[in-house]
This record gives sequence, C-alpha cells and structure tokens, in this order.
Amino acid sequence: MLNIDEQIFTYRKQLKSKLDPMRYEHSLSVSYTCMALAMRYEYDLRRAELAGLLHDCAKRYGDNELIMKCQKHKLPLTEGELKAPAVIHAKYGAWMAEHKFGIHEEDILSAIRCHTTGKPQMGTLDKILYLADYIEPRRNKAANLAQMRYLAFQDLDQAMYEVLLGTLTYLKKKNTGIDPATRQAFEYFQEKCGRENPNSSKKEDVTFA
Repeated sequence: MLNIDEQIFTYRKQLKSKLDPMRYEHSLSVSYTCMALAMRYEYDLRRAELAGLLHDCAKRYGDNELIMKCQKHKLPLTEGELKAPAVIHAKYGAWMAEHKFGIHEEDILSAIRCHTTGKPQMGTLDKILYLADYIEPRRNKAANLAQMRYLAFQDLDQAMYEVLLGTLTYLKKKNTGIDPATRQAFEYFQEKCGRENPNSSKKEDVTFA
C-alpha cells in the first residue's frame, strides 16, 4: 500500500500525462491552496490536497464526451447540467476519483462533485475546494480577486456568498446557462450570511432568472 507521499506523486504523474499543461498547473495550484485553507480551518491536509489535485481530472474530455460517459456509467444528468455542460466534468470527475483513482472518502468525492456549482449546506471541504478553485494564485481574470482571497481566509461562508454572487452576475452578463444548483447555493448562503439590503428589511434583491 502506498504512503500518502507516494500516492500524491503517483496521481500527479497520471494527471500530468492526461491533462493539458495549464490545466495540470491549475490542479497543482488548487491543491496547494486547498492545503493552505485546510491549515487555516483545521481540516485534514491529505484530504484537502487530494480534493484539489483531482478536482479537474475529467477536464480532459469535451462536453459531448462527458455526457456520453455519464450515460454509460448511469450518472443522471439534470436539465440544468445539460443546458450548462461546462459543469458536468465535476460529476464525472467524482466518479473518476472513486473508480479510477481509488478515492473512497465521501468528503473528497462530495467536494469534487460540487466544485463547479456549489450546493446548499456545503461541508467544510466542499467550501475549501470551491473557493480554492476560484482564488488559486494562477487565476487572474476574476473580479475582486484580492478581496476574495482575503475573505476566504477570514470566513468561508461569507466568501462563498461573495464568490457565488460574482459568478452569477458574470454568467448573467454573458448570457450563459446557469445551473439551478448554483442559484440554490447562492440563496442558501445569502440566507445563512444574513445579507440584507441596508435600505430595507428584506434580503438583498438579487435575481438570476
């Protein structure tokens, strides 16, 4: 049985041979950022590193191929996923992590599964991976990155709210399909964080139809 270092090095070698160079570098960067957040929030470093390293393991496939692979392995796809197929690699990636890389810890699989959309009631590792994917050092195009990077190390829930808000605003502006799971995640963190409009007693009026 491989020790953790041997396991990580083996996975890196496998990913490097399958992913394009920028995607591989992104995966490494996300894994390091996951570990940094795990140290901050006292989460298991090994699990955080594995989640970050493997989160995009299915990115080697195009959208149509991912749909076919999900169908082959009886992974149900929602209407929202089919309308926004860029998120499907997360679902198939969780399957690959379990069946190709031998990962059986549910927190790691859950984090990979929801890292593109988020979801209500996310666990700590779910939030760590979602945020690490957004703030990792090689990212340079997202809005308010410095603020998001700071906030991620202060409060996971507030950071989730802000990143989801920014993501939905961007997708709406681009007129890109939005998976309902992302809206549900946003509404959950909006409620949890008590983000109210300062001019009313109601929650912030943010609509992403």
